[in-house]
Amino acid sequence: MEWRNITLRLATPQDETFLFKLRRATMDEHLHRAGVIADDSAHWQRIKYHYNDAYIVLMGSERIGLFKRHKGANEWTIIQIQILPAYQGQGIAAWLLSTFLQQADEANVPVALSVLKGNRAITLYQRVGFKVVDSADGAVKMKRNRQDLSVEHQQQCE
Repeated sequence: MEWRNITLRLATPQDETFLFKLRRATMDEHLHRAGVIADDSAHWQRIKYHYNDAYIVLMGSERIGLFKRHKGANEWTIIQIQILPAYQGQGIAAWLLSTFLQQADEANVPVALSVLKGNRAITLYQRVGFKVVDSADGAVKMKRNRQDLSVEHQQQCE
């Protein structure tokens, strides 16, 4: 996958320090607002979760984010999308999301995710067809079933 010099590569153990700094830069505010206390141990636990499904987002050779997803047999899950604050608002997360959703549509599988309440990414997820299916413990669970590719593309271009 490549777009505007953005590529993905599997995360390696050498990326762990970057991922910790990225997580603190992108999640501390959201966690605090949701009333979640996350110490370093909690951050490391989340980083290690599904590490084999973690992809480093690169702009050229510079690490700028994380895209962690799991492709299960009957459902795919977006675990985390984190982009360094300096690169947010440029459509990078939207591109990652739309590319993954297109693959899911082609595989005819639904996609699920969980996001903290109040996270502005909820608007992006709703725009591409995710619906809230549950809400508990400060998080919103969302799901998106397969969509007609041409309809989805038209909606994204609006």
